[in-house]
Amino acid sequence: MAGVINSGLLAKLMRPGLYDIFGVNYDQYEDEWTSLFEHAISNKNYEEETMVTTMGLAQVKPQGAGVTYDDIKQAFTSRYTHVEYALGFIVTKIEVEDNLYLDVSKMRTAGLAYSMKQTKNYNGANIFNYAFDAGGLHNGGDSVPLISSSHPTEAGLQSNALAVAADISEAALEEMLIKIYDARDNKNKKIALREKTLLIPSDLQFEATRLLRNPQRPGTAERDISALNNMGKFSNGVQVNHFLTDPDAWFVITTCPNGTKYFDRRALEFTDDNDFDTDNMKFKATERYSFGWSNWRSVYASPGA
Repeated sequence: MAGVINSGLLAKLMRPGLYDIFGVNYDQYEDEWTSLFEHAISNKNYEEETMVTTMGLAQVKPQGAGVTYDDIKQAFTSRYTHVEYALGFIVTKIEVEDNLYLDVSKMRTAGLAYSMKQTKNYNGANIFNYAFDAGGLHNGGDSVPLISSSHPTEAGLQSNALAVAADISEAALEEMLIKIYDARDNKNKKIALREKTLLIPSDLQFEATRLLRNPQRPGTAERDISALNNMGKFSNGVQVNHFLTDPDAWFVITTCPNGTKYFDRRALEFTDDNDFDTDNMKFKATERYSFGWSNWRSVYASPGA
């Protein structure tokens, strides 16, 4: 039976003289998703968040004329459907009886925790890995991907992507920040949006350091100051996420609220039991949660050139 650990699979552990065992667990990255998502607790099957429109600009009221009235209405709804994730292993009674190295049991449980932690890091990063994907799986409540030049609004299509996709550079970062500072609400009124964190894959960490920490413009013969460095852009600094899959894609996390979100439906649980017929010991880990996004203005990005 798949997933059952018996003495044949671990024959060396049944004999004396083994100095050490390895490979079950490794040092791992911390929970790199936590600072990228607003956290919330849920007690339902799913959660929904609805965006509503603002009112437009005030109109000139000619003397004796009536007031112009505007409305506030529902724009779109984002749904977070919680998913249960689980993993376990089974150990035969004979394997437990004959195993001469009992510390391996602790390693198995640690390995289970390791896998659950890795899974959540991948799931969190996938909100960004599929941010440009028009396939629909990770589309938001407005029916387009997180990063798109065609987010539908009352004022027409709006964009959180560069006009032309570009690799990370001084010029591309400045263009992206200018775009963020010109952000609009659903009625095309300006909003005070600011950059917060530059999110990058590990491949871009050295280039990002040169771009943001150098007081002078990188890669130029002139000794002009670096505007990005001098103006203190990206107050939360650079965050490397090792679970991003595109080596060229980069993301600017903004100050927009109700953006990327994580709902915790059931915290991580470890349980064990014995099977009456086989005497096998079963160990499992389960948790239930969801990742997603509501307001696309919380992330601006480029997939690279």
